[in-house]
Amino acid sequence: MTVNKSDQRHAHVKQLLGKMDPEVAESFTYKQRKALQKAINTRDWNNHKIDFRPTLALPFLPWSFYFVFLGGVNKRRLSHTERVTAAVMFLITLFVVAMILLGIILVVLYLLKSWLGIDIFANESLGLWDQFKELFM
Repeated sequence: MTVNKSDQRHAHVKQLLGKMDPEVAESFTYKQRKALQKAINTRDWNNHKIDFRPTLALPFLPWSFYFVFLGGVNKRRLSHTERVTAAVMFLITLFVVAMILLGIILVVLYLLKSWLGIDIFANESLGLWDQFKELFM
């Protein structure tokens, strides 16, 4: 028995209606059901610039697990919790980037200090200048 695409589309609508209160599901007109079918089949919400979905199947377990990493422009309204989470993630990202930049700046300043021969603490060295000279000079 083969299942054609039309039956699959109707199956999605039937599945959706099956999860509703029977009284509500029966209240849908033919036109409304067709609109639901069209909305389900329109996959505009499923297009992402980054869409990475690897599956992990473990040999001795009957299940497989999947991970989803999606990226793109968010076109929907965020709930309060999502806005708070987005703000916290922005601050964490900003902090991490600032720490990386600060580290790079400090290393460059240390190398510049060593190149100029400035010795702030007598007989103390991190050894970065020696490693830098070995690598590039």
